[in-house]
Amino acid sequence: MVQSTAWDHPEPLAVASAPVPQYGSGSLADLLPTLAAGMGVPDTTATIGELTPADRACVFLIDGLGWEQLRAHPGEAPFLTSLLDSSRGGTGRPITAGYPATTATSLASVGTGLPPGAHGLPGYTVRNPETGALMNQLRWQPWTPPQPWQPYPTIFERAHAAGVHAAQVSSPTFQNTPLTKVALSGGTFHGRLTGEDRMDLAAEQLAAGDRALVYTYYSELDGAGHRYGVDSDTWRGQLMHVDRLAQRLAEQLPPHSVLHVTADHGMVDIPFDEQHRIDFDEDWELSAGVALLGGEGRARHVYAVPGAANDVATCWREVLGEQFWVASRDEAIEAGWFGPHVDDRVYARIGDVVAAARDDVLLIASEREPKESLMVGNHGSMTPAEQLVPLLEVRS
Repeated sequence: MVQSTAWDHPEPLAVASAPVPQYGSGSLADLLPTLAAGMGVPDTTATIGELTPADRACVFLIDGLGWEQLRAHPGEAPFLTSLLDSSRGGTGRPITAGYPATTATSLASVGTGLPPGAHGLPGYTVRNPETGALMNQLRWQPWTPPQPWQPYPTIFERAHAAGVHAAQVSSPTFQNTPLTKVALSGGTFHGRLTGEDRMDLAAEQLAAGDRALVYTYYSELDGAGHRYGVDSDTWRGQLMHVDRLAQRLAEQLPPHSVLHVTADHGMVDIPFDEQHRIDFDEDWELSAGVALLGGEGRARHVYAVPGAANDVATCWREVLGEQFWVASRDEAIEAGWFGPHVDDRVYARIGDVVAAARDDVLLIASEREPKESLMVGNHGSMTPAEQLVPLLEVRS
């Protein structure tokens, strides 16, 4: 699993000290290919070796439920917690989200079975090399043709072509979004407004074929964390609801099925003071030589004016000290932050400088990003609270 030494024993923040996601053996990008390989889908590989194949598999992705947050709240999530108890047959374990640990990137990793350097969604906002402007990959603004941006087929498309019943059960809001098209399309999409309806229909879809691959999703836990924090009563209430939803689905599994509960990232609450929230828009040192600021508060892509990349990297290392891992684009790629390989079309989307938070700090931009700068809960980096997500299993 993830190297614990980089997290447990603080050292000078060399790029090599960052705990890189476990692409190829224990990341979100490895989950669907492993399940599809167990169903005989061509050209898929089971890289998470301990997952026993099943004819029917459902992935329930809970937005924002990190491994550490789940472990810290057993009273609010008794069912999910029971799946961690080896004495009761639980086999739950953590896997890594991928870098950055953010929704658009993680959903693309889940759906395509590829790390960010291949699927090409390497951040919340990244520069479009063709236009020179920032693109928000979650909201898909400004609009960009989806297929050239992410040209690889999804695992659902490949499964459907191989005769597997493939389906996604989610909010109707997401049915026709570009992110859904590039990350999660294939087979049939079923929109349902309530979590209960999604769980019921996901179980029905599992039973719709001798082989079935089903995905369902719940986003409200993440929203509660952003607005109120993971230490809030609102967040805990959402976790209780999610726990009941997971149990509802598990109790309806048809024969020869497996349910995997996972998430796209964890979350950390950041205090509202100058020590913990560094404002890029008010810091002349950090903004010097910067043409565009991308990413998000704990996972920044920094795009320098021509010829200034080295100076920007030096300045960011000096100013941010030991609070961030700061790497040049090539250093981050070489270290494997975005996966073992970065496609040519993706290379320039990555910042000239990449900064990942190590401490409980946030690099906000109060003028450029007023809404994001006011969020209580945040994510994106490689700390265990953000990077580790649960992989829980129920079999029938």
